[in-house]
Amino acid sequence: MKKSILTLYAVLSTLFCTAQVNIQLLYDCVESPLSTVEMYKGDAWGDTYFFIDHYYNFERTNGHTSIGMDSYFEFERGLNFWQQTRMRNFSLHVELDFKSFGGMGSGMACIGAKYAFHNDTFSRTAGIALMYDHYIVSGSADLPLKLTGTWNVNNLFGLRGLTFDGFIDVWGNNTEYLTEQGGIGYDHFSIHSQPQLWMHITPHLNLGGELVLGYNHRGTHGFLCQPCVGLKWAF
Repeated sequence: MKKSILTLYAVLSTLFCTAQVNIQLLYDCVESPLSTVEMYKGDAWGDTYFFIDHYYNFERTNGHTSIGMDSYFEFERGLNFWQQTRMRNFSLHVELDFKSFGGMGSGMACIGAKYAFHNDTFSRTAGIALMYDHYIVSGSADLPLKLTGTWNVNNLFGLRGLTFDGFIDVWGNNTEYLTEQGGIGYDHFSIHSQPQLWMHITPHLNLGGELVLGYNHRGTHGFLCQPCVGLKWAF
């Protein structure tokens, strides 16, 4: 799974080398450091977006340090052939999600619709997507739906160079977890959000971080809150 994710990322990076690309290096104050590569590109047929997260796990045994890596990859394609019409804010939305955590892999294919909106200067943008999920590697859901919201605000509070962006996902799943009594329980939906705050230091360098928020997410039953600090280099 990890090799497949890395290969897919390399191919996509080559295909979209002229797109908006950034690399983020973040220190997770609770678990482990992570890196993110993110790409966005619009075109006459719609838009393309993907990101890949790598979580680095350091383990020290008998005086030797080993590094493990978990990965999450998401690819999105918006199809909009009617950009010059009144329906230009609506698009068809296709998404592929793959993750490899603790040696276990899973993946979903999602299809649905997205509504995107913005102000006149594009300094504030947002989008809402509703999708049907099909588990293609492992997993299942009684309610196989996913709702995603995204936002981007430049010059937050009137401060030039301060950007607030992020996303929130809510989706159905059937996931086992170990109860306090030692039994098996099941979660039927999860929430994951990553609001980010960045300050532009140079045209390429940004300092800031993110807050990882979750409910029944990343192997945690219940609420999850992990602050991260780091830097972002935009190409």
